[in-house]
Amino acid sequence: MSIPSDSPHTSICVYCGSQSGRNPAYGEAARILGRTMAANGIGLVYGGGTRGIMGTVADAVMSNGGKVTGIIPEFLMDKEATRHSLGQLDELVVTADMHERKHLMFDRSDAFVALPGGIGTLEEIIEIMTWAQLGRHTKPIVLADVGNFWKPLESLIDHMKDQGFIHTAHLVQPLVISDPAEIVPAVLDLLARTAPQEGVSEVIENL
Repeated sequence: MSIPSDSPHTSICVYCGSQSGRNPAYGEAARILGRTMAANGIGLVYGGGTRGIMGTVADAVMSNGGKVTGIIPEFLMDKEATRHSLGQLDELVVTADMHERKHLMFDRSDAFVALPGGIGTLEEIIEIMTWAQLGRHTKPIVLADVGNFWKPLESLIDHMKDQGFIHTAHLVQPLVISDPAEIVPAVLDLLARTAPQEGVSEVIENL
């Protein structure tokens, strides 16, 4: 099911937790990122949840005049959202499963940002990094390192590189940004210097 909407020219996919987490800075980072995206005319593509950090970033974009596309599997609609809240989104796409959700989120997005979150957030951003390592895309990837949240992941990636397990390390270089206000300018700068890609979604679909 899809409730269509005119999509903005540029969209950022934001991965983040369906819980709020223990540090209030996580929610504040989501609000700052959402406001900055809306101010720059950048649409939000996200997992459709209306709770936790997911709900916070979506609310921030919408309350500042930005466009939001939520992509959520049907089985999660009552777990991570409410039907009423989902109806407030500019566009709602309900998928059959997680696989379809992830591919649509990739296809609809020009860049990817990971705010703090749990295992699902980690899995999603790692998959995007894996596709970059395989040379399937060059879309910007940002780790929003609020309160050093992603430091353990950075250390693990460095360890993997040191041990020779990331054979194309130059392709796995996510931006690590601690100030959420700096994320959108950094992404826009990278997009301005990166040639548009064609045919990538079809290749990703086969992975």
